[in-house]
Amino acid sequence: MKRKTKQAVRNTLFLTVTIVGLLVIVSLLAQPEFKVDREVLSNEVIQYKPVVEKYAIKYGVEDHVDILLAMMMQESGGRGSDPMQSSESYCGERNCIKDPELSIKQGVYYFSKNVKAADGDIELAIQSYNFGRGFIEYALENKGKYTQEVAINFSKKMYKGAANKSKYRCLREGARELDACYGDIYYVQDVLSMSEKIKEQ
Repeated sequence: MKRKTKQAVRNTLFLTVTIVGLLVIVSLLAQPEFKVDREVLSNEVIQYKPVVEKYAIKYGVEDHVDILLAMMMQESGGRGSDPMQSSESYCGERNCIKDPELSIKQGVYYFSKNVKAADGDIELAIQSYNFGRGFIEYALENKGKYTQEVAINFSKKMYKGAANKSKYRCLREGARELDACYGDIYYVQDVLSMSEKIKEQ
């Protein structure tokens, strides 16, 4: 009889511990930051969020932190010494930035300048972060705003005129067939889709 009682106590304890453990896991999954980590952003990007927020406030784009985080995720996943891949806008060549905070500061600053130059057209500002500021002028002259068509046409034009095409990897599906290997012609769609997921968390 005592043996049966001990076994019943053990079973009850095991069941209680299991239920408590499951409740803890469910509670963690319900935390917004945990969801962002698992579903959208890497740990590396999440750790830079306070720095992004600081410079977003400084440069007047605090309403677009979700977009900036999505851009960092798209650019590097938050890895390396230039997580915003902003060296070219800073010094005119790749990999000159070796300090992550400088990368973020420059990336946020450059994005803020693009937003102003694009007269608030966020899609145009995002794509010009990838293509370069020259895309804003091209888009405004051709369509007056960002469109997927104008992004593809700009990419084709820049790729066709490139002296060294080998540096363009053309990773996007369908981009090679279009001869649109300059930059990322679907950059806006990916960044906006990711930023929406961040907002939902």
